[in-house]
Amino acid sequence: MVILYPFPAIRPDPVLAQQIASVPYDVVSADEARACIRKNELSFLRVIRSDAELPDLPPNNDQVYLAAQQRYDQMYAAGQIRADDKPGLYLYRVVQGDQIFLGLVCCLDVEDYINGTIRRHELTRYDKEEDRTRHIGAVNANTGLVFILYRDQASLADRLASLVPARAPDTEVTNKQGERHQIYQITDEATMATIRDLFATVPALYIADGHHRAKSAVNVALKRRQEKTATKESERFMAVLFADDRVKLHGYSRLVTDLGSYTTGTFIEKLRSLGTVTEYGLVETSRFHIPPAGETCGRHLLHMYLDSTWYELSFPADPAEDQIQALDVQFLQTHVLETLLDINDPRGDPRLSYMGGARPLSHLTAAVDSGKYAVAFSVQPLSTGTVLSIADNGQVMPPKSTWFEPKLLSGYVMHQLS
Repeated sequence: MVILYPFPAIRPDPVLAQQIASVPYDVVSADEARACIRKNELSFLRVIRSDAELPDLPPNNDQVYLAAQQRYDQMYAAGQIRADDKPGLYLYRVVQGDQIFLGLVCCLDVEDYINGTIRRHELTRYDKEEDRTRHIGAVNANTGLVFILYRDQASLADRLASLVPARAPDTEVTNKQGERHQIYQITDEATMATIRDLFATVPALYIADGHHRAKSAVNVALKRRQEKTATKESERFMAVLFADDRVKLHGYSRLVTDLGSYTTGTFIEKLRSLGTVTEYGLVETSRFHIPPAGETCGRHLLHMYLDSTWYELSFPADPAEDQIQALDVQFLQTHVLETLLDINDPRGDPRLSYMGGARPLSHLTAAVDSGKYAVAFSVQPLSTGTVLSIADNGQVMPPKSTWFEPKLLSGYVMHQLS
């Protein structure tokens, strides 16, 4: 049984929301965040990527978290962000062309994360988990949303859609892609009770995006319990709930700084000892992933960019593989990154970086062509059903295996911990 909690959100002044709301912290680099901040000093990136304004300090320096806390407090004191008068639930509506995504913003209990009612499918990276734990503790708030899925077996999404008020949204922001992000606050007790009753029939929730935000919020809650400073709100974390069949799912690309002891030629020959390596030909780099050219049934399929050339890699799948081993991304980790390139820790190896699948392939090729990386691997997207099934079985995928959309704004809805 899932319990949802209303809360009095911290939200931007509607007049300033367009300037304040930002992309999530983990979809921009420090350099990209710095460029955004230069153009817009109200950007919430100054809170969630405070390292961008302190380029001479390591990103985990104490001053970075102090700067985030101070900027958040300044925005609150200036009335740029402010607390709602009463607790509520919030409908978060994203209009993307002719497609509409509708999520429910609420708070969830950290105990439901601990006991497995809220299920995860990915391991977190140590550095990012520590970073967000320190950030949440310093700012004393959940500044970004945890993206949660539920199996929509009772048409909950349609019933939620029927509750969208017949009025203009409380706040609306349009991002660079032209997507309209709308918030409707619901404070009517009867309506909130209806929503909570609907979700009381849901046996489990699934983290789609925000594994680090969720785990870090739990870390903060446990730390405050130990320190005897826990509050009702610090025992909860903010999330947005979407139906499993109403979201988009992309793959996550891998970039590696070097080929170790291999040359381009010897690396390709080593890959050929495992399967088939074929030059792909012309790739439309405005796309988000590469359509397979060859047979996919019973095969592990990857695409590799190396020395200005795209290759299709096809490897035979073992019928004895379990659900995790059957994933292309797991094959890549085990048989290529670990066995060939000696990258044994996908959560922390400095030679390995990730790029979200909603960035066009041109970003991937540019990263390699710049010389910063030697090789890139593009992975086909999984199905949502596969992700939920893995979580149900208590299994985890390699870090950064999925990229869900819509990507939600930060600094748009926040949850104060005390």
